[in-house]
Amino acid sequence: MEIIFLGTNGWYDSDTGNTVCTLINSDRYHIVLDAGNGISKIDQHIHDDLPVYLFLSHFHLDHIVGLHVLNKFRFAQGLKIFGQKGTRAILDTIINEPFTVPLQKLPYPVEVNELLPGPYKLPFALECKFLLHSSPTLGYRLDLDGKIVAYCPDTGVCESAVHLAEDTDLLITECSHKPGESSSAWPHLNPQDAADIARRAGAKRLALTHFDASRYQSMQERMDAIASVVDYQDIIVAKDGLILHI
Repeated sequence: MEIIFLGTNGWYDSDTGNTVCTLINSDRYHIVLDAGNGISKIDQHIHDDLPVYLFLSHFHLDHIVGLHVLNKFRFAQGLKIFGQKGTRAILDTIINEPFTVPLQKLPYPVEVNELLPGPYKLPFALECKFLLHSSPTLGYRLDLDGKIVAYCPDTGVCESAVHLAEDTDLLITECSHKPGESSSAWPHLNPQDAADIARRAGAKRLALTHFDASRYQSMQERMDAIASVVDYQDIIVAKDGLILHI
């Protein structure tokens, strides 16, 4: 199974990359996590007719702005979008005229599904929980090809993140803050916070993404930041184009 980081920035695009989007290519499905501008590169990595599932965490623009380019793709198999309650109304507002091509006018079928927190039996096992953020944000836990992947985007430290990450093969978290930074008004993780969640949950590997573009202005700053992590060893600093195999 491939994990492909298409966009690893938070807030805005910069020389370090596009806004956040991660693609999971499993044996039977393509799973897309959030839809920042990185999603524009997805057609470089999908060359078959396997089902495509897109999971949106929340509606801050750096997580949905890439939906503007959906008209670029030709998914004969269609696209299934999942998000929290209210997703359909928000997408009908933003992904619509006069701003962009409406979902119903795309050259392939699009299905929008709304989720409440809890476990689900899709063609694969899914669990979602609300995380700690300034806007309601869903984190996800997916069981694919016998591997467990958790995705905890914009969040502060919370028990929901630990629960979703429990005994995962890979935990993908955001890393907006630099070491030592925190904000109760604008909850996000710093590298040590993310590592603490991974350690408490027993996650086998941790991948950091969604680096705040104003704080992390170079790849070297991303690498330097994990020097603060001393109690969790298997940690990956994501960059656009990075491919992991699990």
